[in-house]
Amino acid sequence: MKIMVTSIVLLILLSLNTLAQDSPQWDLPEGAKRRIGKGWVGEIAYSPDGTRLAVSTTVGILIYNAATLQETVLRTEYPAWGALEFSPDGGTLAIESTGNTVRLWDFRTGALLETLTGHTSGVTDVAFSPDGSVLASAGRDKTVRLWDTRTGELQHTLSGHSYEVWAVAFSPDGMSVAGGGANIDPTVRLWDPETGELQHVLVGHSSDVLSVAFSPDGGILASGSRDKTVRLWDTKTGEHQRTLTGLGHWVYDVAFSPDDSMLASTGGENRTVELWDTKTGEHLLALEGHTNWIYVLAFSPDGRVLASGSWDGTLRFWNPKSGEQHRELTGFMTRVSSLAFGKDGRTLATAGTDNKVRLWDADTGESRYILVGHKSYVRTVSISPDGGTLASGSDDGTVRFWDVATGELRRALTGAGWVTSVAFSPDGMMLASAAHYEVRLWDAVTNEHLHTLSGHTSPVYSVAFSPDGKTLASGGIYSDNTVRLWDTKTGEHLRTLSGHASGFTSVAFSPDGAILAGGNQDDTVQLWGAKTWGPRGTLTGHKRPVRCIAFSPDGGTLASGSSDATVRLWDAVTWEHQRTLTGHTSRVTNVAFSPDGSTLASGSWDGTVLLWEIAPSPVIDLMVGDVNGDGEASLADLVSAGGNLGETGANDADVDGDGVVNIFDIVIVAGAIGDVGGKPSIDAFAASGFSATEVEGWLKQARGLDLADPRAVRGIRFLEQLFAALKPKKTALLQNYPNPFNPETWIPYHLAQGAEVNITIYDAKGTLVRRLTLGYQAAGYYADRGRAAYWDGRNRDGVLVASGIYIYRLRAGDFAASRRMVIVK
Repeated sequence: MKIMVTSIVLLILLSLNTLAQDSPQWDLPEGAKRRIGKGWVGEIAYSPDGTRLAVSTTVGILIYNAATLQETVLRTEYPAWGALEFSPDGGTLAIESTGNTVRLWDFRTGALLETLTGHTSGVTDVAFSPDGSVLASAGRDKTVRLWDTRTGELQHTLSGHSYEVWAVAFSPDGMSVAGGGANIDPTVRLWDPETGELQHVLVGHSSDVLSVAFSPDGGILASGSRDKTVRLWDTKTGEHQRTLTGLGHWVYDVAFSPDDSMLASTGGENRTVELWDTKTGEHLLALEGHTNWIYVLAFSPDGRVLASGSWDGTLRFWNPKSGEQHRELTGFMTRVSSLAFGKDGRTLATAGTDNKVRLWDADTGESRYILVGHKSYVRTVSISPDGGTLASGSDDGTVRFWDVATGELRRALTGAGWVTSVAFSPDGMMLASAAHYEVRLWDAVTNEHLHTLSGHTSPVYSVAFSPDGKTLASGGIYSDNTVRLWDTKTGEHLRTLSGHASGFTSVAFSPDGAILAGGNQDDTVQLWGAKTWGPRGTLTGHKRPVRCIAFSPDGGTLASGSSDATVRLWDAVTWEHQRTLTGHTSRVTNVAFSPDGSTLASGSWDGTVLLWEIAPSPVIDLMVGDVNGDGEASLADLVSAGGNLGETGANDADVDGDGVVNIFDIVIVAGAIGDVGGKPSIDAFAASGFSATEVEGWLKQARGLDLADPRAVRGIRFLEQLFAALKPKKTALLQNYPNPFNPETWIPYHLAQGAEVNITIYDAKGTLVRRLTLGYQAAGYYADRGRAAYWDGRNRDGVLVASGIYIYRLRAGDFAASRRMVIVK
């Protein structure tokens, strides 16, 4: 039985010039095209004949040819990163499984033989009796249970431990079964498996017993503990014989060599495997090479190989006599906490709880570099927009910058706190980092600290720049439960989006900047409109907290990953659920689209990244909205359709062909524009001839029809953007044009609200020259010659006025303003 914990170590840059194994690409979940990483290693076991090596991971059970170390089988239907054991005849594998169960699997056929249920809490270890007729299972429910492997029936429940049981083993003669206790009960107990009677209670450890093993002759029991010792006991009398010390950290595993001459133990943080003389207790060798905690050991049946598994993502194979390492398996990972695509779409960066950052080739799944230097859990990675720099943030309080092409460390920012999220601005000139209750903005070129954004009252777990880089969003969790918006230039707090009962673990802007999405711990995704920051909806369906969100590059899809181990895809126009991606076996911590939008990567605590094939957004036939025949749908087509509204008979503006130009045609044309043109510019509106009142009327009609077609929804969304842009924030009087003029000019203005509009013209002495009564004008831009006020240079009597300076004054409701103009003849 092994316990895995987070490591804090100082590492060096490694490359993978080893016996690297591609992650197995069989048994991929539906819709996935590649798996990167093989998950966490939980346990390793040799088959009794020594020909096969079984590895339990969070992906499933991997079987290797023990001689060549080539993968031969992956059984993903039984993911279990914990206990694993071959039966003595090699035909059955027992694996710790979900739901407090043990599963017996026919190794040869892959058939499930039995599911053993009865534990009321998680199973921590399993062991076969020497004849294979009984299986012992240890559990967090303070018991060891004995099962008949042929019938699956429970034979005995061995009680007595007052806390969780972490380890179990049978003696070679089958006459004893040992269980290792934890916490307040760091004892080893021996029972008679036939009667269930207690034989001995071995007392001496001062902390959790994590592993137990009998010597091949059955005379000695070894126990490894969290108290940093290995103790040897006489199995007949229960007496303590010897204590092996100097291990430096918790002892996760102990194993006797088949010839009984050697005992191997793992030393946790010291990253070595220790070998001891069984008879004398003399320290023989320290096997060095792993770069992170080691938590699992196994001797080959012939004793010529000792295998060790570590949180450094490798299995290493040693000659126990000489201490030389001669083989290595790579590609295993711990929890994936973050991932990011590079600009080229082939580079994929991942971060994990093993303190490392990895760079992968997303097309082949091959590892390029392992970036080592962080001293604690790496929580977040981001690649600069130009694809050249990788930023990583860690619990060690640093943000590190790496060269993507070479894997070399460029520089490190210190004093950043416990870094939970990093993000580059769209232009790559700025980096935002979240740590504890604050967000910091840095100059990504000079490393200069620009601003500290304070205000959150609980940890900040996510930051995201708006597409124009002017706004930063940050999400707070726990008691804060807000999203805050900041001005990136000044560091000023702009707005707080509050009113939620749970915290935000992820925030993301849509590519057009119109929508801000937040992944919430209440299992939902919240949406806000970036114009008014009002709520735009709530996406429900996940069964556990939403951990990550991402928009596709074209803005058509939103992906959300959750602690329920699924990824959901949503239509970012209709907000309807499109598809659920299943295949991970633990929480999904990060999702990211490739730059071309064809691939979605999802990273998980199961130690893998899955790459999913994403269908492109539906292609809109732009010719349908091309009213004027210039080859594309544009604002000019919408002007034409609006101008022909109500016309019947043959008409190019009747794009749906029903014989009349109506609101359906307006919406279809707007939808075609919105699909390719995105958010139109105000300058385009100023020359378009639209009024806010006109567009508002179209919107009311369209919404009243409750249109659900994706093209119609796009059209309504575009009209909403158009209406918002046609309604200025401020009423203003602009400079006339041309100026100077002779004899005519146009007077432009903006109206934030509808009002009665009058323009009065005076000469330099203040004498009234002309009054232009324009009547009621709706809110909008009155700037082009078709909508601005026109003066022909004549006075109230129709006579052309003389050269000179004149004053024109606008009055619109409560608003009044004046400007000068010049007539030159």
